[in-house]
Amino acid sequence: MTQIEHIGIAVKELSTAIPLYELLLNTPCYKTEEVQTEKVRTAFFQVGDTKLELLESTDPQGVIARFIEKRGEGMHHIAFAVNDIRAEMARLQAAGFELLNPEPKFGADNKLVCFLHPKGTTGVLVELCEERVVTG
Repeated sequence: MTQIEHIGIAVKELSTAIPLYELLLNTPCYKTEEVQTEKVRTAFFQVGDTKLELLESTDPQGVIARFIEKRGEGMHHIAFAVNDIRAEMARLQAAGFELLNPEPKFGADNKLVCFLHPKGTTGVLVELCEERVVTG
C-alpha cells in the first residue's frame, strides 16, 4: 500500500453535504460521479495529499442506504492506494483477510477497487484502489 487514497463518508444527500464540506474544508468539490454498479453518487474533495469521498445512495436498498439506516451518516470506509491490486488481493487473502469481491471492479474516480470485510480489520471497511490505465 502506498498511501491513504481517500476516506469515504456516507451521506443522505449530496445536495446538502457538498456545500457543508466546501465550507468546512474551504475548498470546492472537484468532481461528482455516479457509479451505477455500486448504486451510489459520489463527490470528491482534495485535502492535502488525501481525498474525501462523499457517498449518496441511488437505491433505497443499496449498501450506502442500508449503512445509513443502521449507523447513520458518517465514516464508511478508508481506501488505500496500491500499485497492483490483484497482487495485493492475493497477498491479503493468503494472510487470512476476507475479500468482499473476488475480482477487482470498477469504482469511482477511474479506479479498480476491492473491499476487505470489516470483521477482519477491526470493524473498518477497507478499500484497495488501483489507478486504471486507459489505453486508446
